Amino acid sequence: MQFKIIPVTPFQQNCTVFWCDETQKAAVVDPGGDIEQVIAFIDSKGLTMEKVLLTHAHIDHAGATKALSEHYGVSVEGPHEEDQFWIDLIPMQKERFGFANAEAFETDRWLNQGDKVHFGNVELDVYFCPGHTPGHVVFIDHQTKLAQVGDVLFKGSIGRTDFPRGDHATLISSIRENLFPLGDDIRFIPGHGPMSTFGDERRSNPFVGDGAH
Repeated sequence: MQFKIIPVTPFQQNCTVFWCDETQKAAVVDPGGDIEQVIAFIDSKGLTMEKVLLTHAHIDHAGATKALSEHYGVSVEGPHEEDQFWIDLIPMQKERFGFANAEAFETDRWLNQGDKVHFGNVELDVYFCPGHTPGHVVFIDHQTKLAQVGDVLFKGSIGRTDFPRGDHATLISSIRENLFPLGDDIRFIPGHGPMSTFGDERRSNPFVGDGAH
């Protein structure tokens, strides 16, 4: 599996294009906006778009879901159904943040812990990691040891929990109990900023590392 990170929106959110080496079939994770950049990349690589995947439904991650899925005529999978209220709030958030093309949407498949999503010959495992939002999920390709964790975990930091229905203790538990046990060698793409590994964060992250209390 290959990937390309495309920072989008004024929040520089890490929209990610994943694609299967063997079939050239692709999935886009968290198309928050600026989809002309995403479309240009997909088309320039000759990829066949198969689905949109969502870690959670904040506007900078999900705002352009409807536009991108309709452009390619593909399904939407994710997040967990507890994020429905955030989808419903996208039109209000659009006015607040000035996002041009953000729209509410309907997902084709809610995701839960233990689910799997597929495109081409790639299989991603789904991990339910609430805390930043109540319906946040994480996607992991165990074959390449690569994860897209949305706003759960960052290099040197963790997701905010001061939004409606955010919960700090739940977020810490999601990271320590659901992600870190998967292995120190798993690289992850966060929702914003540079990549890291679970091992680096376990060793040194001041919020959730082994030395944090």
